[in-house]
Amino acid sequence: MDFEFSDDQDQLRDAVRKWVEKAYSFERRRSIAADGGFSAEAWRELAGLGLTGLYVPEQAGGMGMGPVEAMVAMEELGRGIVLEPLAQALIAGAILHAYAPKALAAHWAPLVASGDSIVSLAYQERAGRYRLDACAARAHRNGDTWSLTGNKSLVVAGDKADAWIVSATVEGKLALFLVERSAKGASTRGYGTVDGACAAEVALEQADAQLISLDGLAALGHAVDIGIAALCAEAVGVMDRTLAITVDYMNTRKQFGVVIGSFQALKHRVADMKMQLELARSMSYYASLKLNAPAPERRAAMARAKYQLGQSMRFIGQQAVQLHGGIGVTDEYIVSHYFKRLTQMEMVFGDSLFQLGEVSSRMQDSAGVFA
Repeated sequence: MDFEFSDDQDQLRDAVRKWVEKAYSFERRRSIAADGGFSAEAWRELAGLGLTGLYVPEQAGGMGMGPVEAMVAMEELGRGIVLEPLAQALIAGAILHAYAPKALAAHWAPLVASGDSIVSLAYQERAGRYRLDACAARAHRNGDTWSLTGNKSLVVAGDKADAWIVSATVEGKLALFLVERSAKGASTRGYGTVDGACAAEVALEQADAQLISLDGLAALGHAVDIGIAALCAEAVGVMDRTLAITVDYMNTRKQFGVVIGSFQALKHRVADMKMQLELARSMSYYASLKLNAPAPERRAAMARAKYQLGQSMRFIGQQAVQLHGGIGVTDEYIVSHYFKRLTQMEMVFGDSLFQLGEVSSRMQDSAGVFA
C-alpha cells in the first residue's frame, strides 16, 4: 500500500503548519483560552485557508476534499493545540452533504464552507455514557414543521455556534435535526473545558427544528466516526509536539553536571514514548482510510483506532510530565497545556474503556481458540 502523500496534500500540510507556527503562538493560544476558548479572528483565518470547507463539495463553495486531507490538516493543528473547533466544520459539512434534504444543505453548506456559520454536533446527554442510541430528547411533527425538546451536554463551542446538529427520538427511533441557536425555546450555558477550549449545555424547549434524517442512528454514527478520525489525527500532532518539547528539555536540563538526556533510563522512556507515537500514527492513518468503508467496518475501525490513541495519549502525556518534573504541571510552561489537551481528548467520543467494549463486542464471532 502506498502511504506517500500527494503534492496537493503536502502543500496543504505546509500551509497549515506555517499558519500554526507564525500565527498561532503559545502566547496567542493562552490569550484565547483566557478570553473563553474561542477566537472569531482565528476561525476566520482557518476559513481563509479553506479548512472549514474541506468536506463541502466544490459546487457548494467548499474544497471537495476527503479524509486524508482532513487528517493532514488536523495533525498540523494538533501541533499548535489550536482551540478553534475545525472538526465540527468537518462533521457538519459531511453530514449536511450526505444526509440533509437538498434545500437544507444548499442553505447551510456554503455557510459552513466559508466559515460564516459554525454548526456544532449536539448529541451527548447526561445519562448517555457515550451511547449513541441513549437519547431522551424528543421531536414532534407539527404539520410541515418540527419542534424539539431536550437537553444536550458538552456541545463543542455550543454557545458560539449558529446552529446545532441535534439527535432526538421520533416515535421511538433516533432522528437527526438542525436547530438554529436563534430559535425560540433554545438556550445555552457556556463554560470552559480543562484544555482551555469551550463547550456548552444546550436546552431546547419546543424549539423549531429542521429534519436532516429520520435514519438518525446511521447519520449520527457517521458524524461521530468523522469526529473520531479527526481527533486521532489531531492527537498525533499533539503527541508529536509533546515528544519534541520533552526531548528538547532533556537535552538542556542538567543534573550532576550533565544533561539528563544522557541518562540511560530516561532514554528508554523516550524510546517508549516514540513507539507509542508511531503506533498512534499508524492507527490514525487506518481510521482516516476507513472513513469511506461500509458502516460496520468503519465503526469497528474507529473503535480500534480510538482505543489505541487513548492508550498512547495517556502514556505520552504522563511521561512528558514525569520527565519534566514539577515544571511540567505549571500553567506558565507549554507542556502542561499539551498534557491537558491529551487528557481531554482521551475522553471525547468515547473513552478508552468504552472503545475497548466496542472492539470486544465486534469480536464475538471471531474470538477464542475455536473461532
